[in-house]
Amino acid sequence: MNFLAHIYLSGENDQVKIGNFIGDWIKGNDFNKYPADIKKGILIHRSIDSYTDNHPIVRQSKSRLNDKYHKYSGVIIDIFYDHFLSVNWDTYSSVSISDFTNGLNNGLTAYMEFLPAPIQEFIPRFMKNRWMESYGTPDGIEKVLEGMSRHTSLPDKTIDAIEILKIYYTEFQNEFNEYFPTLIHHVEEKFLISIHKQFSGKKE
Repeated sequence: MNFLAHIYLSGENDQVKIGNFIGDWIKGNDFNKYPADIKKGILIHRSIDSYTDNHPIVRQSKSRLNDKYHKYSGVIIDIFYDHFLSVNWDTYSSVSISDFTNGLNNGLTAYMEFLPAPIQEFIPRFMKNRWMESYGTPDGIEKVLEGMSRHTSLPDKTIDAIEILKIYYTEFQNEFNEYFPTLIHHVEEKFLISIHKQFSGKKE
């Protein structure tokens, strides 16, 4: 899961969202340095990553990318799955994706002091490019991949990734639709947050 799914799976607590957002940058026991809710977000992030990496449906998705991306196949699938969350957003949320993004941006600004220096450097680019909204189109995914290739160790094979997405679009979408509800259930059950109740408009 990339940024969109991670933040969606945080519930409504802004500090939990911040922790989930910075999860990739916090190593080992460093999460203990943070306030309780940010710490919870970091632990949710780790749990999402572990659950995703070991799920057979996700492995099936990754298998189509292994020849081109090898160990980075999971990174590409994370982005593909965020694409399918974006295009099916109304199924999962009563809040527009634009308002959802604005809410995260406000939280990141408010809690900037808690963000590691590399994230503070990344945030302006993340906000300016409306990163989470860009997942909704293949062109947006292409820009995300190109940006990651420039600023991370991700191989610059964006054209290949987009081509694979187009060829197997239906298969990837079906796999996402089967997998994502199980991930929601996993997070809700393990961390006692009501993602569906908070975001789907299904008030109890």
